[in-house]
Amino acid sequence: MGGLIQSSTARKFAMAISGLFLILFLAQHLTINLTSVISADLFNELSHFMGTNFLVQALLQPVLIFGVVFHFVMGFILEIRNRNARDVGYVKFKGSANSSWMSRNMIYSGLVILAFLALHFYDFWVPELVHKYVQSHPEDPTRYYAETVAKFESPIRTLLYVISFIFLMLHLLHGFASSFQSIGFNNKYSKGLQGFTKAYAVIVPLGFIFIAIFHYINSL
Repeated sequence: MGGLIQSSTARKFAMAISGLFLILFLAQHLTINLTSVISADLFNELSHFMGTNFLVQALLQPVLIFGVVFHFVMGFILEIRNRNARDVGYVKFKGSANSSWMSRNMIYSGLVILAFLALHFYDFWVPELVHKYVQSHPEDPTRYYAETVAKFESPIRTLLYVISFIFLMLHLLHGFASSFQSIGFNNKYSKGLQGFTKAYAVIVPLGFIFIAIFHYINSL
């Protein structure tokens, strides 16, 4: 991937585009998951559609997986190159004087999110593949709600989800706004857009945290 994108500006642009794509997915994912606290039937219906629709499975899902891999690989490449540039270009680099804590630690919040994605795939995506292609069970359109809420019966798993979404919030607080800067969006709407990105960065992770805690409390 890195060999195809040579300049620093091009890398940042590609990183921003992939990040914005994943942010759109987050909003869609939260919208569907929120229905699990409103109506089990509606959640099952939407999840069944997403899990069986050909376009979602054959087109959107591979694109999403590629977007996740690309975003994190590009993030690691940029972090390594930035660290090397600082080591060479500065006798003494004072990060706190030039950037926020969130911007300096994007790599660490990203690693926590990556670990969470591994857990999330283990909890939901892998069992889905096993159910469909290994065990070959008849499709049950009512199974999704029970499978989802069962994951939040464990206080440890629920806590891991909560911590992960706090790190996602920190990651988005810097990453969402900087994505628009990387693609050259700088006009009279920039200030309002910055407010929107901050609101999104807080509200969306809190939405996921609410879902996890809601189902945990209901399981007691």
